[in-house]
Amino acid sequence: MEFRAVMKQSGDWWIGWLIDLPGVNAQEKTQKALLESLKIGAEDMLATEIPFEPGAQMTTVSVNDPVWSQTA
Repeated sequence: MEFRAVMKQSGDWWIGWLIDLPGVNAQEKTQKALLESLKIGAEDMLATEIPFEPGAQMTTVSVNDPVWSQTA
């Protein structure tokens, strides 16, 4: 699986987050370490069981691709 990551340098630190997995973010001293931390965060999030309560409903939602992601 692949997820989009935003990364930027802020002073001596690299900060980043995964657009497709809200809540997965990290801060590291190097870009390489940041990418590894984001990967670990994604793996941890995807491995986390989500409790399902009786009476709750789960579904998916489809949205159109944003204009910036469509190829010409």
